[in-house]
Amino acid sequence: MPVWLREYSWRQTLGAVYLSLPLRGARATPANIFCGEQYLKVSIPPFLFEAILYAPIDDTNSTAKIGNGIIFFTLYKKEPAMWDSLTLANVAKEKLQYLRENAVLKAHEKAKEETEAKKITKQEHKKYALEATMKLEEEERKRIEDLKEKEWQKVTKELELWKNQQKDGDKYKSIQKKGKLQQEIEPLKERKSEKINKTQIPNEGTSKTRLKSMKGHGSCSIFSQNLKEEQLPAPRAAATIQVNFTPRVFPTALRESRVAEEEEWLHKQAEARRIINSDLSELEDLKEEEKNPDWLKDKGNKMFAMGDYLGAVNAYNLAVRLNNKLPLLYLNRAACHLKLRNLHKAIEDSSKALELLTPPVPDNENARVKAHVRRGTAFCQLELYTEGSFPLFSRTLYNSPLMHTHIYRCICE
Repeated sequence: MPVWLREYSWRQTLGAVYLSLPLRGARATPANIFCGEQYLKVSIPPFLFEAILYAPIDDTNSTAKIGNGIIFFTLYKKEPAMWDSLTLANVAKEKLQYLRENAVLKAHEKAKEETEAKKITKQEHKKYALEATMKLEEEERKRIEDLKEKEWQKVTKELELWKNQQKDGDKYKSIQKKGKLQQEIEPLKERKSEKINKTQIPNEGTSKTRLKSMKGHGSCSIFSQNLKEEQLPAPRAAATIQVNFTPRVFPTALRESRVAEEEEWLHKQAEARRIINSDLSELEDLKEEEKNPDWLKDKGNKMFAMGDYLGAVNAYNLAVRLNNKLPLLYLNRAACHLKLRNLHKAIEDSSKALELLTPPVPDNENARVKAHVRRGTAFCQLELYTEGSFPLFSRTLYNSPLMHTHIYRCICE
């Protein structure tokens, strides 16, 4: 049963009511107070205060202050008037229930309206922010376009100015060339006139003949000089240049960064040929590509993918006989032995691959992960869990996604 708070004091003015409610040591929060137009409630378990007010109040502007063990209410009246009492006297239970429900319903409606109003305000603010952003972007775009237009106009003017300068330069050169040519022709004319004056003219026919011959000679010298100035050199004769390259084993061009890799490959091929020619006389019937360890490794990989594990083991065996220094051969053969349940052979091949994968560097990290996983899987399937536990990897190797992937696959298999 709740303990009703009956002790309170109040006073009023024409427009407001001031109510002081002691809390008897209880701690109150705004969540413990409910106020409607004509209903006031304070619920602080186990204490309860409830009042049906004498007249409606403005619950929106009314306030409640909590402090020093007291709640002090300031209730503003809707209509200025003096109240006969704080609460209504002799209120029936039905009316009291109606007032309570009505107050709660109004509070819910008010809260819903406030929520809707906040939502609308938020949407308006969002819309305003979007419009402002779009406006700023439009202004920025316009500014950039204006800058581009100004730059384009500036470049166009500079180009036109350059074209005009080129035209003026060409005109000036042509005028200068004509003036130079005129200067060269004038002395020739003067010499010609002097010769004509010095020459005696015996008769009209001979003078005309000599004049014609001199005119022809002078004109030929002028044009021949101009032709000499404007004569261009003959084009070069066509020829074929023979280019020879240094012979190479590889089809690609020589690169300094690949010299060590190519020499290593050639050394391995020479060693494989030596082994074939010296120790493996029974392999003479094989084709040339079948004597290549890399070709045999690819062949074994295809057989493994098709599920022919015995065929893959035979291909890897032959490749190992040709070249026993390739760790991937032992690593792939260990995977075949795991599929065939040859667990001891899988352990041997994984261990051999780990011996060849030294020193441990980031380039052989993936191969070392596979070798550890396959050897550990074989040990675990033999129920040798201590031997099958993984050694202490570096933090990078242990946390690598490839490590987790291989462990997951081996567990699922």
